[in-house]
Amino acid sequence: MEIKRALILVAIAVVTYMMILAWQKDYVLVPDQDQATITDTTTQIPDDPASPPMPQADASDEVVPGIEDVPTPAPATPAAVSEPQAAPGSDRIIRVRTDVLEMEIDRLGGDIVRLSLLDYPRHVDTPDQPFTLLERSSTRTYVAQSGIVGANGTDSAEGRPTWQTEKGEYQLLDGEYELNVDLTLRQANGVDIIKRFTFERGSHLIRQSHIVRNNGGSPWQGALYGQIKRDGSDDPGKATGGFAPMPTYLGAAYWDSEKPYNKLRLKDMKESNLRLTEDGGWIAMIQHYFLSAWIPDSTQRQVYSSVYRSSADEYILRFVSPTTTVAPGDEGVLYAEFYAGPKQQDKLSAISPGLDMTVDYGWLWFISQPIFALLVFLQSGQISIFGNEFDIGFGVGNWGVAIILLTLIIKLLFFKLSATSYRSMARMRKVAPEMQRIREQNKSDRQKQSMELMKLYQKEKINPLGGCLPVLVQMPVFIALYYVLLESVELRQAPFFGWIQDLSLMDPWFILPLLMGASMWFQMRLNPTPPDPTQAQVMKWMPVVFTVFFLWFPAGLVLYWLTNNLLSIGQQWLITRKIENE
Repeated sequence: MEIKRALILVAIAVVTYMMILAWQKDYVLVPDQDQATITDTTTQIPDDPASPPMPQADASDEVVPGIEDVPTPAPATPAAVSEPQAAPGSDRIIRVRTDVLEMEIDRLGGDIVRLSLLDYPRHVDTPDQPFTLLERSSTRTYVAQSGIVGANGTDSAEGRPTWQTEKGEYQLLDGEYELNVDLTLRQANGVDIIKRFTFERGSHLIRQSHIVRNNGGSPWQGALYGQIKRDGSDDPGKATGGFAPMPTYLGAAYWDSEKPYNKLRLKDMKESNLRLTEDGGWIAMIQHYFLSAWIPDSTQRQVYSSVYRSSADEYILRFVSPTTTVAPGDEGVLYAEFYAGPKQQDKLSAISPGLDMTVDYGWLWFISQPIFALLVFLQSGQISIFGNEFDIGFGVGNWGVAIILLTLIIKLLFFKLSATSYRSMARMRKVAPEMQRIREQNKSDRQKQSMELMKLYQKEKINPLGGCLPVLVQMPVFIALYYVLLESVELRQAPFFGWIQDLSLMDPWFILPLLMGASMWFQMRLNPTPPDPTQAQVMKWMPVVFTVFFLWFPAGLVLYWLTNNLLSIGQQWLITRKIENE
């Protein structure tokens, strides 16, 4: 009996310790800026206006031709495109609206300086206020920039261009599937460049093309670059995500040929710069539920890099494509894609390999993935098999009900294991008086006491360790489900019933945690009381401790644990009653 209880406590302690280690590895908090001493490598470049000396895509130490006169930092720490110091005027801003995106483009540079997600409200109680992912304001900088550098590039040491447009507002109208927003530029050498943003209905993916029409008399050369610039401000998703026992990841990520998903923490970006050359790939900034990512042309060899600007506390991720040459009279296209939206696995996997792994389920991903797939199937009736989507036409339509059904399925899968454990515990409860008598008779002889207890266990077919198995099996499933609820944007603002309007947040009235604690207390009453007074006190207070611990867990996770407890109580009560009647 003592061994079983001790093993349960040890199992809980080990799992808790492993959760802490996983959190420290994946979600360690970034220290304040004044805690790190970083050399600002961009001070050699004028801040306003300026353009980055970009490395060539062949990973050489040379810069792109045409800006050799700019003081250049080491290739491992390139500079970034600088923002103008003055606040942009309203005439510089182009406003674009589709069915899912609302964004602003600054004609100076052609940068995306604000992007809101119309299909994702900021708060569940304010559905008309969209969640803003990108913005350039007095409190936060998070923008997407792009341009052309090189011998004939649009961006140079002298400044960034001011693009022209036919109008200041564009909208995807009802019945339209695609919207093109063209920014135009006439260079002094007679070359016309169109910077085209292409939007599709229902899509958060923006296709961007620089169309170069060489009307001059000499070859045109330039290299496309794109970058994401973010300051060190907190994740805005935290305002909608509530308190979580383990914070979500805020930082950068990238793909390489050796590993499809690599994290680059903001802390690491302060200490060293990324330098990578790959065929295809992507770079991304990740936060809770959402991400932004540049996906350059997969047929070309790209140079990826990062830099931290301590003077502005800015973290920058960049790609540079190979130099493109357009002969006189010809037309060339420099192409890349930019994604800004939710972390939905099916959509991200279709965009680029490994991008779906930004939905980070942690070290138990191999359990979390099938749990998520089963949840989606129960909720919507949709299932994906080898990349093919099937809809059986049946789904409960409620994520809370889906969690209850998931709990029932998991309980059925481990029914036999749980039944064996409960039988052992019921028999142990039945022979508890006899066990106490053996202990009293053999107080002075521990060896004989153990031998007599083992004989009793064999006679009554009791496994003293049987009660540990359900806990040990359930803990990994519990942690895996926690990651699913924490990371899956599909469950963001998903209502259940009544007061539970967001299963990804804690219960605002603490009703589910209190019910869970009550069910845990009742379940403890069905178990035999430990003979040791200290262990008995520990087991007595466990429901209270767990209740307090669960107050801040997502309501969906508490719902899972409560449902599991109720099912366990029913199963254990029937088995205990049957054995006691025998």
